Amino acid sequence: MDLLPGTTPVRRSELIAAGMSEAEIRQALGAGAIVLVCRGMYRGAVLPGAVTGPGGRGEELVTAHERAVRGVLRRLDSPAVVSHVSAAVVHGAETWDVPLDRVHVTRSVPTGARRGHDLVLHALPLDPAETVRVRGLPVTSPARTVVDVARTVPFGQAVVVADALARRHGLGTAELLGAARPDRRRRGTAAAVRVARFADGRAAGPGESRSRVLFHTAGLPAPDLQREVRDPAGRWLATVGFWWDGRPPVVGEFDGEIKYGRLLPPGRTAGQVITEEKIREDRLRDLGLHVVRWTWRDLDDPAALLTRLRTRLPTR
Repeated sequence: MDLLPGTTPVRRSELIAAGMSEAEIRQALGAGAIVLVCRGMYRGAVLPGAVTGPGGRGEELVTAHERAVRGVLRRLDSPAVVSHVSAAVVHGAETWDVPLDRVHVTRSVPTGARRGHDLVLHALPLDPAETVRVRGLPVTSPARTVVDVARTVPFGQAVVVADALARRHGLGTAELLGAARPDRRRRGTAAAVRVARFADGRAAGPGESRSRVLFHTAGLPAPDLQREVRDPAGRWLATVGFWWDGRPPVVGEFDGEIKYGRLLPPGRTAGQVITEEKIREDRLRDLGLHVVRWTWRDLDDPAALLTRLRTRLPTR
């Protein structure tokens, strides 16, 4: 049996039926030729007629959690829809501090919810219009996914997902509130409505989403996002992540690894990016703007950042 990259998980029994012995399965696992994606399901062994990744390129762009999702769906004895944080992952949303050790799926049935070591099965009403297909998987729609996540994880983690899906799919407040269905009495509805009202697709990534939550909970004025800054001649100078009106206005910039770490823009060195950012910041200061920058570390221990901002921002 040839061991090739494949997107379709296979059962242990299928490997044995194809001629592999228990010893060969253990050896293949140890060598990394096949991978256990969930209980009793393996990836990497392509059975006759199995389908590989898009364009025959394998699944190098598919996350480990999505591989687990595919394995769990194939293992279930009746159909289910990928939901909650698992749906967020499949939709391509970034997550922060949300456990991905279990696959979440939903069945539109009144009972039967259960939680296993690698699976959370939700029994919840699910309209057909709230289900879409992504890379062949049945998944809750982006708006329904935001609502389900908001019902089940803390506010800050939910906002990261909500902002990401709003950005990727153009979700607005009205659509998210419609998915939350505030007229229905269901556990977590108040949390879902809160996230729906707060979500903003202009946030450029998890760092900016976490920053928004921090400023909100700390009682700071709400900033404008992705504000264009122009020079006195009207020429575009920069688009800044955060902007607070004031005398002078305050510009806020979150610096994540995308600028200086492993996600550098193509063809650019870290030194080039840092130099360009310094020139850009000098030009902003030349316009009389206060510029405040922060990093992941500041979000984890925000006292100094909040003090810097409070000394520059007008009070509510």
